[in-house]
Amino acid sequence: MKVGFIGLGAMGSAMASNLVAAGHHVTVWNRSEAAAEKLASLGAKAASTPDRAAQGEVLHSMLANDQAVRSVFLDGGLLDAMDPGTLHVNHATISVALARQLAEEHARRGLGYVAAPVFGRPDVAAAGKLNMLVAGAPGAIEKARPLLETMAARLWPMGETPERANVVKLAGNFMIVSAIESLAEASVLARAYGVSAVDFIELMTSTLFASPVYQGYGKAMAEERFTPPGFALPLGLKDVMLAQDAAQAEQVPMPLAGVLRESLIEALADGAQEMDLAALARASARRANLDRRA
Repeated sequence: MKVGFIGLGAMGSAMASNLVAAGHHVTVWNRSEAAAEKLASLGAKAASTPDRAAQGEVLHSMLANDQAVRSVFLDGGLLDAMDPGTLHVNHATISVALARQLAEEHARRGLGYVAAPVFGRPDVAAAGKLNMLVAGAPGAIEKARPLLETMAARLWPMGETPERANVVKLAGNFMIVSAIESLAEASVLARAYGVSAVDFIELMTSTLFASPVYQGYGKAMAEERFTPPGFALPLGLKDVMLAQDAAQAEQVPMPLAGVLRESLIEALADGAQEMDLAALARASARRANLDRRA
């Protein structure tokens, strides 16, 4: 199939490479040309502008945030440049408000639209084992299904309203950040009494909390391995704040989200801008002055 892919960060590059490997004719675009050139070396075609990547039957996008999506598709005029009937599959984690606006803007132009955010880190994406949420018109989802199944271990249908996939993604990421923060605080409590983080985290992630989120981030905490980020801390803050916005719109109290927001801001203020969410353990340790105690 002739497809386009816009947004070649760690996740987007891994996803697009699977489409190339599956034999699809993939045209890619990214603000940084280096990422596009890497995909071109695998067999993709690099486009000089976003509209040239949108010449196929399906256009995928994996952009970082609301601002990037607006800049390319709305303010940048890409939707206006796309041929009616083209299907856009948006994998970005975005606000519910923007998700609704995008659905309306696509429909107004006769464009198909599917929201398909994902759960999984870059290594999972590279292996084609993502869990992918999908919401949109049934016909649009079926058209994209062969492509989506190339990138995902499982598709999770969320109905015909695109923003449902986006709010589930935000809710899930809120739970991920909550899990990381709780493990960070608990491991620091154990350390304060002389128990190593390695021993505590191995116990917890092998017994009571033997799940991928605790195990993956727990290993990074135990090893104090916070770079390069798989899930960058600033993106975690963005997602928690988007979850708060969605909750406020429907009058859903989320008191824990406020605690997470402040902890993430504290970590960023302490220099974790380029670090993984596992760096919440670093912030928790500094909050407890563990280094000074030692």
